[in-house]
Amino acid sequence: MSHVSFNLQQIGRVGVGENRFVLEIESPFRPALEKLDQFGHVIVLWWAHELDTESDRKRIVTEIPYAKNIKAGVFACRAEYRPNPIGVTVCQILSVNVNEGIIEVPYIDAFNDSPILDLKAYFPVSDRVRDFKVPEWVKDWPEWYEDAYKLEKLFAQIFTESQA
Repeated sequence: MSHVSFNLQQIGRVGVGENRFVLEIESPFRPALEKLDQFGHVIVLWWAHELDTESDRKRIVTEIPYAKNIKAGVFACRAEYRPNPIGVTVCQILSVNVNEGIIEVPYIDAFNDSPILDLKAYFPVSDRVRDFKVPEWVKDWPEWYEDAYKLEKLFAQIFTESQA
């Protein structure tokens, strides 16, 4: 197996506060935020730094926390622990301040201070598909990002059942 190393450059960090989520972009990259405010959503690629350990990187099969009695490879789930702990989250854009390098979002499933690797404006033509297929264990998930809040109730139910 060949091993190639890559150099990634952090462009910012995730800020998680009380009822506030922001993407804080470093000064040299702030001009790249121009016109991002014209989009409704942004795709955030972030580094799961709190799960960047040798053992987490070797974890390639896991029990799915949101699917009772299901084990799957990490490429078949959204777990942060993986060979390269890269997280991907689509975030609604609430505001963009280019001068301060702040993008306010309603939520991101990253850790506080998670390094941001890249941002990509959400383009429906390339970032969604009409005919998709999902496994049985996620068939009850909402189909749309705006309905994702419904997952909390579903996850709570699964957790309660797993404790019984």
